[in-house]
Amino acid sequence: MQRKTFAVLLAPLFSLSLAGAAMAAGYTGPNAQVAITTVAAALDAADDSQVVLEGQIVKRLQDELYEFKDTSGTINVEIDDEHWPAQAISETAKVRISGEVDRDLTSREIDVDHLELIN
Repeated sequence: MQRKTFAVLLAPLFSLSLAGAAMAAGYTGPNAQVAITTVAAALDAADDSQVVLEGQIVKRLQDELYEFKDTSGTINVEIDDEHWPAQAISETAKVRISGEVDRDLTSREIDVDHLELIN
């Protein structure tokens, strides 16, 4: 009897971890989140929305904060040092960044998880 009770109590925990793994693997079925692909859309997006943007990093603002530009506008992006590729990137180089929207009361920026040169 104790084993059944224990199993019933643990079942929801296992189902939550499996659901999380499915989302991390890139779920594409009903209710899947679609990545945002323009700066204009990112500026209107909810906090933690996934983005994949293509454009240029046009200037460095602070230590790990940069200005990113695509055809729809500009947004600040935070790029940790470990996410920079080995090759140098100029302000005219085309890059693809992936990350999530970091939204607070007065500003929006992208927390970059991956950066790649696509020229």
